[in-house]
Amino acid sequence: MLVSDRVQQLLTQERTLLADVQALLSRCGAPEEVQGHARQALSALDETFLLVVVGEFNAGKSSFVNALLGTAALPEGVTPTTDRIYVLVNGERAGEMQPTADPFVSRLTHPLPGLEGVALVDTPGTNAIIRQHQALTEGFLPRADLVLFLTSADRPFTESERQFLELAAKWGRSVVMVVNKADLLETAEQREQVREHVEKGARGVLGLNPPVFLVSARGEQRGGDAGFAALRDALSRRLSETERTRLKLQGPLNTAAELLDGEVRRTHAARETLSADLEILRDLEAQRVRHGESMLGELDGQLNRVGRLLGEFEMRADRFIDQKLRFSNVRGLMNGRELEEQFRAEAVAELPDAIDRQFSHMIDRFVEANLHFWEDVQAFLIRRQPSQDVARTRFSYDRAALLEGIAGSAREHLETTTEQGLARELSRDAEDSMKGMIGGLAGGMGLGVGIGALVGASALDFTGGILAGLTLGSLGLFVLPNKRLAAHRQLRARVEELREALERIVRREYEREQERADARLRDAISPYTRFTAQEEERLAAAEASLGELQARLQALRTQVAELQGEPEPAVTPAPAQPIS
Repeated sequence: MLVSDRVQQLLTQERTLLADVQALLSRCGAPEEVQGHARQALSALDETFLLVVVGEFNAGKSSFVNALLGTAALPEGVTPTTDRIYVLVNGERAGEMQPTADPFVSRLTHPLPGLEGVALVDTPGTNAIIRQHQALTEGFLPRADLVLFLTSADRPFTESERQFLELAAKWGRSVVMVVNKADLLETAEQREQVREHVEKGARGVLGLNPPVFLVSARGEQRGGDAGFAALRDALSRRLSETERTRLKLQGPLNTAAELLDGEVRRTHAARETLSADLEILRDLEAQRVRHGESMLGELDGQLNRVGRLLGEFEMRADRFIDQKLRFSNVRGLMNGRELEEQFRAEAVAELPDAIDRQFSHMIDRFVEANLHFWEDVQAFLIRRQPSQDVARTRFSYDRAALLEGIAGSAREHLETTTEQGLARELSRDAEDSMKGMIGGLAGGMGLGVGIGALVGASALDFTGGILAGLTLGSLGLFVLPNKRLAAHRQLRARVEELREALERIVRREYEREQERADARLRDAISPYTRFTAQEEERLAAAEASLGELQARLQALRTQVAELQGEPEPAVTPAPAQPIS
């Protein structure tokens, strides 16, 4: 490639752009194959111009190349004779083999009249029995600067050829269509039908009308072929210094465009996945809120039941006071111990046991609500696990691991938190609360005895205080009614104190359990929350970089396209690296 000052400037810009594309793909964790294409696009700027011949295995590619060169440079046959990529470069000694880094690429020197400065590449056939041959050809295609797409006149533009041409279009390669074995077409009408068929097929894939040449390699080797003469004339124009420079610059840019488009697609897919992740977090938060609302509903129900028990006790105590604090019961009022025993039997009655049962029921509901919550979380996460059909990128692996971490936390909680263990924990909390609020009368008793004993002791304590001053010497006609009213007032006050104390216990235990559930969920999802936040930042940065690179790419492609039709650049030879 001959380099003018402007071309040198474009080369510098293109190298910088391709290096930036390569760096972006690396940061984004693109597949290694994609990053390899980026590296290759950058190195292609320093390689010899590649004129690559592709086609199905029996389209006569080797015969075509030999006819184009006017000599038997490559083996020919009716079976797939090309099992590797042959790169022919201009040299005085024909057939001299030169080593390459790729064991499937053979570099041969051969005189290439009219193709100086060009490497002519013969590839294994596509749609061959040996799949490795097609893989070699497909892998080399992104390196091509100009593609000679060979089809055969006896079966022009087959379905497999259409698919391969789509690959060339994907990489933005410039294509010349060549129909070999045109000598099999006996009439001008047949030749025109084949030309139109190939043009229509290529136009449908490439979106433009590539030049189509009907040639006969056999006719050229036997004395000359008009189709070959027209093809050579067209190649001479396409391989002029200006056009060759434009194609050399254009190829890597087209590769970069495909790589950036691919990264846009991957980023878009990651954005959709991130939206699903954020929905997962919202759903988990909604489950947490529903759990809290369920707990509050249980709280109201528990408090109502405790209130009913105390209300029933208060009614019994009222009846006891009205029945016992009267003149007709003077004898009974003289015996304080007996009076207290009667109060225990008639007023307190089953209150301690009923309170104990209610607190046990409260604990059962704690356990049930807590375990149901984690069962719901686990079932939800199982449903939202990534599909096995999703491409396994680093992102999908990290995401799946974090989701499994949350599900594992739920599973571990369900496995290690037994009903008995949680009940013991809640029992200790309730007992400690009762001790602090009512006076530490339970000693070291557990919940099953302590709460009831404390309630019973508290009731006896304030009732005993009411009855203790009722001695025979203090009774009088007007004193006893006053004592009875005072007893009712004190009963109301002490029952309200007891109700408030028990409500504080129940409310505090529900709030504690809600806090525990919230804390467990936060701990479980915090790595996932951090991951989604980091992924949001990464995607935003990637999207901004992609937009900036695509804008630079488009501007550079426009400048390269403007090279067409310029006068020949000043001769400043740029060294070309050999094909590896």
